[in-house]
Amino acid sequence: MADLRVNINGLQLKNPVLTASGTFGYGLEFADFVPLDSLGGFIVKGTTLHAREGNDYPRMAETPSGMLNCVGLQNKGVDYFCSNIYPQIKDFDTNVVVNVSGSSPEDYAECASRIDALETIPAIELNISCPNVRQGGMAFGVTAKGAAAVVRAVRERYGKTLIVKLSPNVTDITEIARACEAEGADSVSLINTLMGMSIDIEKRCSRLSIGTGGLSGPAVKPVALRMVWQVTKAVKIPVIGLGGICTASDAIEFLMAGATAIEIGTANFIDPCVTTKVINGMNAWLDSHGCRSVMEIVGTLKD
Repeated sequence: MADLRVNINGLQLKNPVLTASGTFGYGLEFADFVPLDSLGGFIVKGTTLHAREGNDYPRMAETPSGMLNCVGLQNKGVDYFCSNIYPQIKDFDTNVVVNVSGSSPEDYAECASRIDALETIPAIELNISCPNVRQGGMAFGVTAKGAAAVVRAVRERYGKTLIVKLSPNVTDITEIARACEAEGADSVSLINTLMGMSIDIEKRCSRLSIGTGGLSGPAVKPVALRMVWQVTKAVKIPVIGLGGICTASDAIEFLMAGATAIEIGTANFIDPCVTTKVINGMNAWLDSHGCRSVMEIVGTLKD
């Protein structure tokens, strides 16, 4: 068997397969289907400083080769996570990463600081696609200045591995990635969902309560792959790729494009065992191609 270990700027993963935030709950929901200790890690659902109810229903809609969602970061807040969820997941033999969201740099930093105190949480992933309440709802991640402000605030108060999740809804994603790197991000993950819409022509209204939502699933994979390839050439920090990954072949494409690790998201809804299948499939492919380590294929895409 090939050596599947990878390193995200000091964060050691037993294999490159992580789960994407919002698609794997707190990990516990999938424990009957997947041996969680076998994963490179899992990223828990978005956590905010204060509790959030999320958006009104309907907030999910199926689309060709994908799905739209506008869940709205429903969660009970970081203090609830620390006191109620963390004790249930702290002893898994894998990397448990917390996705952090906020409406101001201070919110992000305070939330991250409280998670920093949790001994067995080695990393956080910042969701900078959240609306900045001080700028009329514009997402932090759509400008280099906004992204840098969040990363800077968090880096001052968070000492462990800092991953920043990038929005694809921008003109030049490499500019955002470089801004995050300059402010001390250990890694960037991409892509978050693409903004989309679906209309019920009989009711003449959107199928989502707030009109638009985030598109994920196989439909976004070509866009995600292109952006990962671009970003890996623009920054020196490790890149984590995600967007429409459903099979080992999909994952290998992202690794060849330069990603050091990958996240599996929407596919978890289709097949709760998909992460295990991707790990096994990746191992089989590496063996059949004479590769002793998964790192042998990272960034090997021919120009």
